[in-house]
Amino acid sequence: MVRQLLQNLKFKYRERIDMKGGIGNMMKQAQKMQADMQKAQEEIANMEVEGQSGGGMVKVVMNGRHEVRRVELDDSLMGDDKEMIEDLLAAAVNDAVRRIEQQSTDKMSGITSGMNLPGGLKFPF
Repeated sequence: MVRQLLQNLKFKYRERIDMKGGIGNMMKQAQKMQADMQKAQEEIANMEVEGQSGGGMVKVVMNGRHEVRRVELDDSLMGDDKEMIEDLLAAAVNDAVRRIEQQSTDKMSGITSGMNLPGGLKFPF
């Protein structure tokens, strides 16, 4: 059963796991993956994305920690009603959040792509 479990594990770093040195290799791979994930999390935290609404009339720049760094409003909006500007601003923030989540998912899936996780399980859990 243990042998079958080890054979079913597929890691990105593709070293063959055997019963003699398998646990040591598996630990090295796990440590490498952990380091790669930490690096990716730092990169995600430092990245910036721009969300837009109203055809680019409202722009929001947000970092990977979901902190709004900058808000830009087109000058043509200054005469419009307050409610419309609030709606456009909310839409731009939501667009930025979606973009961050997608980039985070893409980056993390690149690290875990070699793992054969059961039943549609995603990592990190």
